[in-house]
Amino acid sequence: MEKVVLITGVSSGFGKHTAELLAEKGFKVYGTSRKDIDHDVRINLVKMDVRDQQSIQNAVQTVLQKEGRIDVLINNAGMGISGAIEETSVEEVDLQMGTNFMGAFFAIQAVLPAMRTQGVGTIINIGSIGGLMGLPFEGFYSASKYAIEGLSEALRMELKQFNIHVVVVNPGDFKTQFTANRKLIVKAGASSPYETQFKKTLTIIEKDENGGMHPTYIAKKIYAILKKNNPGPRYVVSSFEQKLAVILKYILPDSLNAMILEGHYGIK
Repeated sequence: MEKVVLITGVSSGFGKHTAELLAEKGFKVYGTSRKDIDHDVRINLVKMDVRDQQSIQNAVQTVLQKEGRIDVLINNAGMGISGAIEETSVEEVDLQMGTNFMGAFFAIQAVLPAMRTQGVGTIINIGSIGGLMGLPFEGFYSASKYAIEGLSEALRMELKQFNIHVVVVNPGDFKTQFTANRKLIVKAGASSPYETQFKKTLTIIEKDENGGMHPTYIAKKIYAILKKNNPGPRYVVSSFEQKLAVILKYILPDSLNAMILEGHYGIK
């Protein structure tokens, strides 16, 4: 029996490439988007806005009515807002957290009753290396991904009794539309006391992203995870240097880790 996969955010990047690969490999793929998009005919497109809980419930019910089950949920939809924490508005925080964290939470809640009834399932949450270490001027993006970490760790233990696996995939820098789609906070202008440092750091961040890996690496990793009977709790998908940075985060003193990050991002 082919597994039914629901992937949020398939208009570009990780979601698009993962949906296409899984469809090619024989999965029954449902991908979500807020708007109509050109897509692989093997992917069943479902309208969904991850910031709208009812929209998510409706999308999940659409899949269940057609297939009778959802075997895999991949929480991929996300976005980034950059700027100084001091100058970020409540509305901007709400957009960032609502998209990256609350959207994943709503989707998890929506699929769990069916997965528990099935007695099997896999939830893959797309985190970030930025959810393992705070990134300058990406504070609320990091916060949203740190929140995914805590949610996933707790959820993994809660769902073990129901044979539902919870996995976090932590990408490093990848060349996707994420960079072009990044939003800057309203106050990130010439009148900001952070302007000089912000521009310098954002230039480094975007250079790293534009020189990053192709999103097919994430797609292939997710496919490999879904072939495992007992997948691990976390998979970091990045360059060797970034994997090393993650390891060092856990073994070096905080002061040394801070020096490494500050040096990389040009923080003076």
